[in-house]
Amino acid sequence: MTKIQDFKNLHQNEQPFLIGNVWNVQSAKVYESLDYKTIATSSSAVAHSLGYEDGEQMSFEEYFYIIKRIIKSIHLPLSVDLEFGYGENPNEIVDNISRLSEIGVVGINLEDSFVINETRKLLDKEIFYEKLKAIIDGLNGKGIEMFINIRTDTFLLGLKNALTETLERIKIFEELNIDGVFVPCITLEQDIETVAKSTKLPINVMAMKDLPNFETLQKLGVKRISSGNFLNDYIYKNLKEINQEILLQQNFLPVFL
Repeated sequence: MTKIQDFKNLHQNEQPFLIGNVWNVQSAKVYESLDYKTIATSSSAVAHSLGYEDGEQMSFEEYFYIIKRIIKSIHLPLSVDLEFGYGENPNEIVDNISRLSEIGVVGINLEDSFVINETRKLLDKEIFYEKLKAIIDGLNGKGIEMFINIRTDTFLLGLKNALTETLERIKIFEELNIDGVFVPCITLEQDIETVAKSTKLPINVMAMKDLPNFETLQKLGVKRISSGNFLNDYIYKNLKEINQEILLQQNFLPVFL
């Protein structure tokens, strides 16, 4: 069985699996040591580690280097947060995915929003459908197998009709036979259950303060849980705090407590 098939199978279990979001080799090795089944890059965390803001501000080449180092350093299946595709057109995006496939990446996230002038906007669903169709056709034409997880940012952007819009977009994704749907920032149990019951596609949710616990998410029908960039933020928040203690005490004792 291939890593891609193993990765697909993880989305079919009754119990949702927790995917470890990473930004470098060190973070990836931590998840591997904890016997995680799989990991995925957080584009935001990688961008921040390189001094960029989220939203494809880093180049694909810079991102690809980090991805390649992770792949070479761990044995877990790796999925990549590809944001809006890092390409000006579907052909360029297909080329990017092809390169990821060549080094052993098993899955990607593609999102239906984009950042322009530091503002994130939702792409019209019909336009996104055509873009996604062209990408999938291009991958099929090249015989590239890849788990395609589509992120819809209806809740992330706080749309008033977020639930309705999400359900409409999922119907479009189903027409294209994608592999999974990622709905970041959805937290209400009723909304999560409605989305999960609306489709046979595995639903992926993301860590939020008000997100139900894992047992509840299983009952609601969720199949995959991401941590996003929040653990990266947590680590550097603690780094700042420990350094404040070092400066205050004028010694390194806080590090060794």
